[in-house]
Amino acid sequence: MRGMVKAHTEQKRDALSRNRSRAKAMRHEPVVTEKLFWSIARNCQLDGLKFKRQVPVGPFIADFLCAEHRLIVELDGPFHSAARDSNRDAYLSERGYRVLRFTNKETASDIATVRAIILNELRARPPHPTLSPNGGEG
Repeated sequence: MRGMVKAHTEQKRDALSRNRSRAKAMRHEPVVTEKLFWSIARNCQLDGLKFKRQVPVGPFIADFLCAEHRLIVELDGPFHSAARDSNRDAYLSERGYRVLRFTNKETASDIATVRAIILNELRARPPHPTLSPNGGEG
């Protein structure tokens, strides 16, 4: 039993490491719409909120994440699968994340509307409560 647990833990660590490496590579090679969105989200330009790009969340990589509001913004290209996205969104939702999806076409043709939708979502819900540095204890 102990060997099985160790093997499972090592597999999980390897998968997380691959995910982190993949996210790092994706940050260095963004697609055009990711560059466009990042131009309006970086440096706290969306209502002073901090977004990060290509962030590992469990077995997935979120395109853009505002941790304070537990909001993920996904920019979907032509190869997205509705079924796969649905499973991914369910996983993220179970962990307290909200996911907003926009197609690359929507983002490229009307970034102002994409920005307005995100701001409305952020303003509609307060930030996610965070734990104190000592884990919420004393």
